[in-house]
Amino acid sequence: MGNCYLIIIDGLGVGAQEDADLYGDTGMNTLGHVSEKTRVELPNLAKMGIGNIIPLVSIPEEQNPIAAFGKMREVSGGKDSTTGHWEIAGIQLEKPFPTYPNGFPKEVINTFCEGIGVDGVLCNLPYSGTDVIRDYGKEHLKTGKPIVYTSADSVFQLATHDDLTSVEQLYEWCEFARKKVCIGEHEVGRVIARPFTGVHPFDRISDKRHDFSAIPPKNNVVQQLYDAGIPTYSIGKIIDLFAEKGFSKFERTKNNAEGIQTLLSVMDEVKETFVFVNLIDTDQLFGHRLDPEGFAGSLKEFDGALPQILSKVKEDDLLIITGDHGNDPCSESTDHSREFVPLLVYPKVRAVSEDLGTRGTFADVAASIASFFHQVNHSKAQSFL
Repeated sequence: MGNCYLIIIDGLGVGAQEDADLYGDTGMNTLGHVSEKTRVELPNLAKMGIGNIIPLVSIPEEQNPIAAFGKMREVSGGKDSTTGHWEIAGIQLEKPFPTYPNGFPKEVINTFCEGIGVDGVLCNLPYSGTDVIRDYGKEHLKTGKPIVYTSADSVFQLATHDDLTSVEQLYEWCEFARKKVCIGEHEVGRVIARPFTGVHPFDRISDKRHDFSAIPPKNNVVQQLYDAGIPTYSIGKIIDLFAEKGFSKFERTKNNAEGIQTLLSVMDEVKETFVFVNLIDTDQLFGHRLDPEGFAGSLKEFDGALPQILSKVKEDDLLIITGDHGNDPCSESTDHSREFVPLLVYPKVRAVSEDLGTRGTFADVAASIASFFHQVNHSKAQSFL
């Protein structure tokens, strides 16, 4: 038994799911549209078989890919990071997290304001993170009222200027919202701290963003491995999406470059360990900001690091590369999209066949990880090993 490395390229979808119309996402295709728009070449991912999953204008099919390939369908309701990562870990939500297309109800806002001692909030609508500080930042500085906003995802986002509210105070307010406000029927997937700085139109302090996730059910493969005494390692925002539950070690990272370097260092150190990695730039910096060229550049950065990553994968190790949802930067929407996600499994000899087809659920990853570590598969999913 070796190490298992699971890498999530955040927001990397490969085409709208059959139910995408229910989410307003008909026709979305993150990787397909980025390939068509930018003509990005990803030679190392191509060798693994990413061009075999769906037709891509700039990435050819590989006759003899070095990895098994396929795509996965999300069955849980929603298209947010928490839901996607949780299903990858084996949690299939029967009821989706609540969303607020018209903003949060009065009782939620009143409870929050009374609890932190402020006289009202600004915005309280679905909004882009960069637009909301541009449009409400001046009023925030004038009135002292925090900016509360949401999105198409199940999130309660709180933005404050660092001249007015310290980052530590902002975190305390978010912890209060997580524990006392966003509970029961209003239990959102994440409460997110969004500090910003500077002068109008202002700048987000990206490395001080902090996610306060709902607590995941214990029937997930991360907790299962942890309870069995198998080391578990989080790199990036994974630790936040799982409410800091189930991990032996973690490293929060500022960007993909740091995440990749951390992974490479960890690969030299770990033994019989599960390493769960999130590379966020594709989603946070480029998908939400409708920047296909930036999205393509981020993919190229990862592609360039792949040879070094693959060189550290030992004979008994397993590497899985996938996504958690879509985020099509070539669309008119700044929100996540309900898409299939790619699946690459290396070395390919661990797979039943090279073409893994369309998996019925993201949770097939959890079933496969459980199998790899000789644990019981508690999910309804099927291992592809």
